[in-house]
Amino acid sequence: MIAIDPGPDNSAYVVMVGGKIEDFGIVPTIELVEMLADGHPGRLAVIEMVASYGMAVGAEVFDTCVKIGMMIEANRRNTELMYRREVKMHLCGQIKANDANIRQRLIDMYGPGKEKAIGLKKSPGPLYGFKKDLWAALAVAVTWTQKNGGSLHGVGKPA
Repeated sequence: MIAIDPGPDNSAYVVMVGGKIEDFGIVPTIELVEMLADGHPGRLAVIEMVASYGMAVGAEVFDTCVKIGMMIEANRRNTELMYRREVKMHLCGQIKANDANIRQRLIDMYGPGKEKAIGLKKSPGPLYGFKKDLWAALAVAVTWTQKNGGSLHGVGKPA
């Protein structure tokens, strides 16, 4: 399964196979569309979907929606969409959770603590190298895996 945090220019992805992080990165969105068209482990793509909350949005949001459509087509429609609200509720138990809360929850699940979860260059943890939008892609991957009965190899359960 590949979990994606889409963007108009760049997108973050996490490939999870059997509950284990196999690959991750931030790449140009068009490159990710091509990667989906060429195939990837598990063939299922879970993409964080844009949601409207009644506020005005800019062209960037609409461009992201177009890119999501391109990803769905490239993956031959073997795709599930997941809203941020679902991720927040699953991982943190509340809609008001923010990016920092989600990041901390993931660190707690893979740790406990930054030292174990992220680690250092000479002793990297499973989340070593995660930054920026990779956290959102990982949150989608963890949420989908746990909601579909998968195990994360000893990683804790949601709050």
